[in-house]
Amino acid sequence: MVLWQEEAYTRTDENGSPVSFEAYKERERNLRRRWKFMSKSDAQLYSITGVGFFLDSYDLFIVNLVSPIWTYEYWGGLQDKTPHYPPLLRGLVNAAANMGNIIGQLSFGYLGDIYGRRFVYGNELIIGIVGLILLISLPNSIPTATLKSAWIFCWRFVLGIGIGGDYPISAAIVAERSHLKTRGQSLGWIFSNQGWGNLTGSLITLIILACFGPALYGEGKYGQLDAVWRLQIGLALIPALATLYPRLTMPEGRKFLESRELNRPRRPESVNSRLSRRSRKSRGECVELVTSDGTGLQEEIDAARAEIEEQGRRPRLDIFFVYFSEWRHLKVLLGTAMTWFFMDVAFYGTNLNQSVILQEIGFSKGSNEYDVLKRNTIGNLIIAVAGYVPGYFVTILFIERLGRRWIQIQGFLIAGLMFGIIAGGYNHIGTGGKFVCLAFAQFFFNFGPNATTFIVPAEVFPSRVRGFAHGVSAATGKVGAILSALLFNYLSGPTILGLANVLWIFFACNILGAIITYFLIPETKWKDADVTDYEEWMEANVLGRGNGLKSREGRWNWLRGKGK
Repeated sequence: MVLWQEEAYTRTDENGSPVSFEAYKERERNLRRRWKFMSKSDAQLYSITGVGFFLDSYDLFIVNLVSPIWTYEYWGGLQDKTPHYPPLLRGLVNAAANMGNIIGQLSFGYLGDIYGRRFVYGNELIIGIVGLILLISLPNSIPTATLKSAWIFCWRFVLGIGIGGDYPISAAIVAERSHLKTRGQSLGWIFSNQGWGNLTGSLITLIILACFGPALYGEGKYGQLDAVWRLQIGLALIPALATLYPRLTMPEGRKFLESRELNRPRRPESVNSRLSRRSRKSRGECVELVTSDGTGLQEEIDAARAEIEEQGRRPRLDIFFVYFSEWRHLKVLLGTAMTWFFMDVAFYGTNLNQSVILQEIGFSKGSNEYDVLKRNTIGNLIIAVAGYVPGYFVTILFIERLGRRWIQIQGFLIAGLMFGIIAGGYNHIGTGGKFVCLAFAQFFFNFGPNATTFIVPAEVFPSRVRGFAHGVSAATGKVGAILSALLFNYLSGPTILGLANVLWIFFACNILGAIITYFLIPETKWKDADVTDYEEWMEANVLGRGNGLKSREGRWNWLRGKGK
């Protein structure tokens, strides 16, 4: 079985000859799929690359369900019915994985661009597996609840590094192996594993609670909650271990190898000096260039590549600074980063604390700990089935028709509207109405910015900087998630702001996200960033139009003080 079959077209054909962008798009339009929704190789690709997002969502929402158990078990909830879990400490534990995400996203994104996807892929999953195993190995001999929380924080942080590393690498792999016609759908498929992680977490919790129900509800043996939370978290090891080997044996993709050629140290003047007569015919991507000795563009590029190989394949950080020294590129990075930030403030603020919100609006009330845990799980499950999971699949269905910008803007606006309704009518809307608004907000997060803020950075940047740019965007988003996790429980307290005013903050974040999307985010439907990057490189380094600061090499020398 071929696990990593590569079907996507690149800018050259099988013989290495240039393919015009018009021909490229025409072949994409005429593409016939073997399955209505996906081919066999698609299904294999999505299952292997999607497991990281499954783990991300599973961990996020399992912690949302496990946090009340830690409250009951370690902070006095079973003895005097009044849990004393400090809000800031609870926020730190909830945010631990997101803190680790930042390190994983930046480091693995950078390493994946410099050394290749194959070099790093699978290693992030090993880190996540180690974090999971040590997390559920929390020794009961640790004397205090604070020290136990420190253990949980530490290994959730390590787990977060592994999960974070999966974001840029899996996104880049799928984007580089997908057809232009279905690239958005492909990225949507792997990201939809977040929905399955959420749903699976709720279902597993219900099953485990049912198994332990007689002891917990009938006999009041709440000490068995210790086994409940370890099972809830530990079952995530099954999909992680199942996909580890295919990740470690993944071959490098053609598109990344071609794009990385533009990273190599080069002396453009050695090429330009041989060009005395230029004749340029441009159609899409294909450019014909004839030199004085009768050689064409392909011969010049081959000569340049040979020169590049002689200079070695040493890693270079400056490629990122040079690429983003142009405002047209930097503003897009700012757009993808800021929209992800504002989305995560509202999204993670809601989802990391959904159990708290359900309790505040009156849904999770119960006569004992078992009833509270069960109703909390049922509430999360209903929201997942009614809003969270369907949103992903509506995105997959319409993303190639409506485009990314439209979906992102309308998702921001409608999710913001739902938060505004709950906040504005907090004392007048019943529990059912608030619950419905919360479910709609989850739907339009996923048929909206939660999906598209992941998809757009994987499409809008060329392969040679895609991993790091995606990592920067995702890491900026996680900063917003951390702020929400740390401050939500504190600010939502009745003596500070209260839940209604915190929801107004989420409303404002959604409106700002829509505005930034409108002004800074381009539409990536039917756009190939590698084609655009290749054309820019041709103008700057081969066609002789890149003298001085117009050349990427010239800009980097100027930044280092070596240019005129």
